[in-house]
Amino acid sequence: MRIFSGIQPTGRKHIGNYIGAIVQYVAGQDRGEAIYCIVDLHALTVDWGPEELRERTYDTMAILLAAGLDPARCILFRQSDVAEQSELAWILGCLTSYGDLGRMTQFKDKAPKQRELVSAGLFFYPTLMAADVLAYRANEVPVGDDQRQHLELMRDIAIRFNARFGEILVVPEARIPEIGARIMDLQDPTSKMSTTAAEEGTLYVLDEPAVVERKLKRAVTDSGEGIVCSSEKPGITNLITVLAVVRGVAPAEIERDFANARYGDFKAALATEVVEYLAPVRERYGELRADQHGLEAILANGAAQAREIASGVLDDVRRAIGVGPNG
Repeated sequence: MRIFSGIQPTGRKHIGNYIGAIVQYVAGQDRGEAIYCIVDLHALTVDWGPEELRERTYDTMAILLAAGLDPARCILFRQSDVAEQSELAWILGCLTSYGDLGRMTQFKDKAPKQRELVSAGLFFYPTLMAADVLAYRANEVPVGDDQRQHLELMRDIAIRFNARFGEILVVPEARIPEIGARIMDLQDPTSKMSTTAAEEGTLYVLDEPAVVERKLKRAVTDSGEGIVCSSEKPGITNLITVLAVVRGVAPAEIERDFANARYGDFKAALATEVVEYLAPVRERYGELRADQHGLEAILANGAAQAREIASGVLDDVRRAIGVGPNG
């Protein structure tokens, strides 16, 4: 089985990114042939600075390695280093309807915020994402719940392509975690945690222990008492979900363990365990991030491996659609 996923280098990585994607990446190394991409071209769909983008790419790379990705056990590369994905994105875009792209929730949510320039790249984001995956004939894509709609469109694109040109592309399946697929903002538990939200509502992977404790102790809970999951108690439900992931148990077990606890006691216990959970990444990150040449060497080697796979797939696609030499 081949596994593929991509992660944006924009912003600092928060615990929602870590639980929803990075932890899955690490586990994927033991389940199949794992290919992971830092999608710097996707990052161009929002306002960016050239130097910041480069620095954030290295930041993300160091976090991935600190979390347990091993270049000897997976392919890890930068999206812009493999041109085959961009060419395939154009081809797939020509087979994707305007209406399908216009229905994407992410575009509807982000476009109004781009007041000076609504990026056409944001509109075509799903076709580049589809090309990222389909260029490697991946069977599985580990993602957070917010990418479910994009995965469905990706599958539709692959099915449409195969129906017209033959069984060339693999139709992938999404792998979404059962627990923790959508971690919510600590100050607004009705909204997904985001790098663009207020600082106090976002728990970053590299936050110092004192900062983690402060943010979790100040996290919004709900009226009444009781450490229970309920649609009427989104604040405490979100915190229970985080602790369930940290412990590797079901939320019901957290409810049982804290059946008689007060909110303050629960938050204190949660903070202690989250600090311990993130400590290995935070401790390894600094050394890895300082070795920029080492990071580049890993990215270059990963890109060479990725191009070897993607170029073969693109050759098959080109022959099938009548582009380039016939041979």
